[in-house]
Amino acid sequence: MAMGKRKSEQAPLWIPTTELPVSPGHPFYRRLNEILDAAGFDRFVEEQCRPFYAPVMGRPSLAPGRYFRLLLIGYFEGLDSERGIAWRAADSLAVRQFLGLGLDEAAPDHSTISRTRRLIDVEAHQAVFTWVQERLVAAHLLRGKTLAVDATTLEANAAMRSIVRRDTGESYQKFLTRLATASGFKTPSREALARLDRRRKKRTSNTEWVNPSDPDAKVTQMKDGRTHLAHKVEHAVDLATGALVAVTLHGADVGDTTSLLATTLTAAEQLAAVQASAPTALIGDRGYHSNDTLLTLRALGLRSYLAEPDRGRRCWIKEPEAQQPVYGNRRRVGGPRGKRLMRRRGEYVERTFAHVYDTGGLRRIHLRGHPNILKRLIVHAGAFNLGLLMRHVFGRGTPRGLQGHRRPGCVLWLILSSLLVALERTLARRIGVPQSRSRGGLSVLSLAATGSSQ
Repeated sequence: MAMGKRKSEQAPLWIPTTELPVSPGHPFYRRLNEILDAAGFDRFVEEQCRPFYAPVMGRPSLAPGRYFRLLLIGYFEGLDSERGIAWRAADSLAVRQFLGLGLDEAAPDHSTISRTRRLIDVEAHQAVFTWVQERLVAAHLLRGKTLAVDATTLEANAAMRSIVRRDTGESYQKFLTRLATASGFKTPSREALARLDRRRKKRTSNTEWVNPSDPDAKVTQMKDGRTHLAHKVEHAVDLATGALVAVTLHGADVGDTTSLLATTLTAAEQLAAVQASAPTALIGDRGYHSNDTLLTLRALGLRSYLAEPDRGRRCWIKEPEAQQPVYGNRRRVGGPRGKRLMRRRGEYVERTFAHVYDTGGLRRIHLRGHPNILKRLIVHAGAFNLGLLMRHVFGRGTPRGLQGHRRPGCVLWLILSSLLVALERTLARRIGVPQSRSRGGLSVLSLAATGSSQ
């Protein structure tokens, strides 16, 4: 066999269309497109986004259906930035087929995706999330009677070294230098400033410091112990099916007892919009437990299953109205159903965090401002729900779920080909066919079976 050599880098001027590369498409994306087309996804999003486009032809725009499919690609491929989404759309033939891009069309760049995101408001993204939930209700994958709520932190696209004081506008370094000069240091060194900073109390309070590039990012302690600028996102999950019911975004300094009401009301509005069952029970960890929270949930008609922290012996003289809700919650949490719901909460809610933020690529946000971030979060949550629907109808919830999976059709083909091989051998012996022809026919069948299994 002759050794191949690298050819010239000069591309031909004309290429016949028959020689252009084609792709059979990814089976997951093909099936997902069939579901979206059958339910009229493109017509729906075009109607929702019509007010944001000019009535006359202007600069070539990104179609709404293609824009939302690009954001879905961000979830299914685990891409954290719009640059990564644009690169993936330009690189993969299977993704181009999912987006409906022809071989003579250029994939949209990241600036086009970013401009379209800024153009379309949060309500249109929320409508897409609701549309996906309607598909779940039709497939009996969303009930909504029992909800679990939990929150996690997302690292912001802002650096701690960029924070400034709200009153004077000076940076952290200049602030420490001024304190050191007032303490008697004429020319303080970096080591002296570090020692002075360690001795101070409440060094980075959100009431005193802000990041001018992203005021919505708040100083908080991350899960791994680092102090960073971050955002807080809260999920409401249906414990019967694991579907995401609501996603809300808050400042990282907002407490769980404060954000719970907004998330609960948003979840109730979503369930009413998709004509699902109204929530009757709410499950949460000990961070949500307080007298005001339990009183609010009772006023809303929700049975609470909130883990209670150890506060010692309680005195009800000042708040006698909270005694009955607290004792009722304690009794429900300690019962068999409460323990079962607590175990399921830890499984289902943490699963949404792992899929949407860890493998979905949004643990660190590359956008700034809560409206921009919420748009990506809502579509990611909708993509997670689409994954539940795909797992129901296709068997796999993500494209990567097909890795190492042997399709049943290939197994059936292997069984049939082995039966044909045995039949051909029997006939060859009976009618006296030469052994060489028989072996030749067997080799063809074997190669065909091997090729189909691969």
